[in-house]
Amino acid sequence: MPGDINGDGRLFGGQLMQWIDIVAAVVARRHSGRDVTTACIDRLEFLHPALVNSTLTLIGRITYVGRTSMEVRVDSFVEALSGERHLVNVAYLVMVAIDEKGNPAVVPALAPETAEEQALFEAGRERARLRKARTAGA
Repeated sequence: MPGDINGDGRLFGGQLMQWIDIVAAVVARRHSGRDVTTACIDRLEFLHPALVNSTLTLIGRITYVGRTSMEVRVDSFVEALSGERHLVNVAYLVMVAIDEKGNPAVVPALAPETAEEQALFEAGRERARLRKARTAGA
């Protein structure tokens, strides 16, 4: 949309952030079966710009779960007409499942099945530990 593009012909970073948050929420809702809220954007790394008329593809997946929270990684790609994809953004968000009263709700465990999923899970566990340490020190 024209309103999503800045004067340099690039997608506004804030617009991409909004879409990333939506994707993370959809992924977390599917995993938990509950409504969710964004607790934290742990990391958001802009690697390359998304230019006007680019096709943008966002792919999210759960990388780690706690008792009531889920870490979601969202990769954003610019896709050429040939189908070739180029990574433009990587983001990690923490989503919390909520019950009907708006209180945190327990989420299903995550069972990594491949070596890649296990590596993502272990890295997510470490990020969760670091987030807790930052919060404790605040």
